[in-house]
Amino acid sequence: MASRDAESDLIRGNIDAIVLCTLSDGDSYGYEILKDVAQTSEGAYEMKEPSLYTSLKRLEGQGLVESYWGNESQGARRKYYHITDGGRAELTEATARWVRARNIIDRLLRQGGGSK
Repeated sequence: MASRDAESDLIRGNIDAIVLCTLSDGDSYGYEILKDVAQTSEGAYEMKEPSLYTSLKRLEGQGLVESYWGNESQGARRKYYHITDGGRAELTEATARWVRARNIIDRLLRQGGGSK
């Protein structure tokens, strides 16, 4: 149970990057983003709706994402989100930060096969 919580904490700490990565494949709306995250993680992680919309609001406030209303011919109108150039740059930086942190943790946990 504790390891599952730790995994969730690590993932939650990277939600903005996950959302930006999803949007880097094309404009999308909330439910579609949630489905994509679940599918990409092969069901190992399901982002909660409040977490998604908090992230989208934060990203939009930072100018990393823009939103617009779709004109649906059937059903309710959907709010779509689009990654900006600044969002793409932030995704690149966030990915680099993750790789650096992962490398440090791997060394600290001696995952490279080395020893003291």
